Amino acid sequence: MKIATFNINGVKARAEVLGRWLDESAPDIALLQEIKSIDEAFPREIAESRGYHLETHGQKGFNGVAILSRLPLVDVARRLPGDETDEQARWIEATIGGTRLRVCGLYLPNGNPAPGPKFDYKLAWMARMKARVQALLAEERPLVLAGDYNVIPQPVDAARPEAWVDDALFRPESRAAFRRLEALGLYDAVRLRHPEPGIYSYWDYQAGAWARNDGIRIDHLLLSPQAADRLRDAWVETAPRAWEKPSDHTPVWIDLDL
Repeated sequence: MKIATFNINGVKARAEVLGRWLDESAPDIALLQEIKSIDEAFPREIAESRGYHLETHGQKGFNGVAILSRLPLVDVARRLPGDETDEQARWIEATIGGTRLRVCGLYLPNGNPAPGPKFDYKLAWMARMKARVQALLAEERPLVLAGDYNVIPQPVDAARPEAWVDDALFRPESRAAFRRLEALGLYDAVRLRHPEPGIYSYWDYQAGAWARNDGIRIDHLLLSPQAADRLRDAWVETAPRAWEKPSDHTPVWIDLDL
């Protein structure tokens, strides 16, 4: 089963990119972030005409996450627990029909400028995510937490780490919160297969970052032990970043033996 996470950066603006990617790469499951669309306005035909079941958690103009799956999606849940006042659409989870696999799609807050209220929100959101992950891990089944984490875990995950020292994506507090997630027993799928440097998933639109490969790795798939045991491969698909009107992110994949 091939599972991909892709920050699409606006599903309407990237409709052609999304359709082409689904046709050419054919994921079994795709978790999208930054759909920037309310649920009713999501262009469902892009997914459904290609045989995908679709669940969305949208928000007008900002944020928004979605799951596309070849198999039915059951027990769908939206919103990260722990703060009833949080109206930002950043979390969706579901079980893949006919399996015990639980997938969670997430768009973790950026947190800039840091320090400040947005950074405080990011760290509080990560603490809430940790609590939810603990509950999910207690079920002892395959679990995939995939999305745009807006965290650069290590210096090796940036072409120029010195440029990110004061950024919320790379501040010690963000990286420590990411490590606390991993310490629950999660595995970074890409790093299980590719410990080498030079692997990135995001390149800014400005200053020729893509042409210079001035990237960062912030799109991650974290796996429970039960999912990691079934990991066959993990990789970053860079080709879509070079397409016309691309997202500034590119898809990141895993292949599970399910």
